[in-house]
Amino acid sequence: MTATAVTPVLHDPGPGLVVLDPARARLFLELDALFTGIADQLSGLPVVGPPLLPAKALARLDYFRNFPHLGIPTARFDEQAVERLAAGTDVEELPAGSTPASGYMLPSATCYGLLLSLEGAEVGAGLRLTAVGRCFRNETHYEGLRRLWGFHMREVLYVGTPEGVRDHLNTAKTLILELAGELDMELGFEPANDPFFDKDGSRAKLTRLDPVKYEFTAPDGTAIASVNRHRNFFGERLGLTSDGATAHSACAAFGVERWVHAMLLAHGDADRALDRVLAVRAGRAGR
Repeated sequence: MTATAVTPVLHDPGPGLVVLDPARARLFLELDALFTGIADQLSGLPVVGPPLLPAKALARLDYFRNFPHLGIPTARFDEQAVERLAAGTDVEELPAGSTPASGYMLPSATCYGLLLSLEGAEVGAGLRLTAVGRCFRNETHYEGLRRLWGFHMREVLYVGTPEGVRDHLNTAKTLILELAGELDMELGFEPANDPFFDKDGSRAKLTRLDPVKYEFTAPDGTAIASVNRHRNFFGERLGLTSDGATAHSACAAFGVERWVHAMLLAHGDADRALDRVLAVRAGRAGR
């Protein structure tokens, strides 16, 4: 006798935390497959990034000056705290100092781990990597799939020459807008205000005249993707070179859960959204 499949009733564990039900989970996976296809078109080599980042390394990249509001540190329970928890003590009742800092941060973007792994590298005419990672942000508020404690970010990173950066970002923009059109999504395209540079420094002042980050936004204002030009910032800080010169870098990024949100916004429900994604994937496979 064959058992009847039961669709589970899933509840979000808390504010900023979601569990995607089977329909939205399938939509998530099929969307990331499309983003992986774009990464292939951009010649991104697939890698898997680290789950944590050293705080000392991020400090060298001005992370705590640029994004002091986003960082989420990790900590360990000390031996006494573990014993108390095992005996039934509530976490809120642990004495101060029971969770010493580990020296590591949860990543807020996928590219940081990839860039740190390349420190001191000579990349020749240019190098492209792609990875999807879970990213975490300490936001002022949380809202559905638009703003979460943790979400998945697919990135396609380029490290190389200024000319290569321009080509990477121009091609990425074209591919993202093309995909949005095939998915029947309406996207805005506008400058963002969170560059990778010290907001009071000379680079930040230049950024106000020549923006380095542009976001693709859904009709409700949700930023679902971006193209980011880092100039030679990471090249200088991490000793990256391209044919002997300080390397420039750039990345294209996709917030996967936010694309799920935008597809639900565009198509009304997960089933219709999934049908559209599957049709696009089938059409692209037949090219």
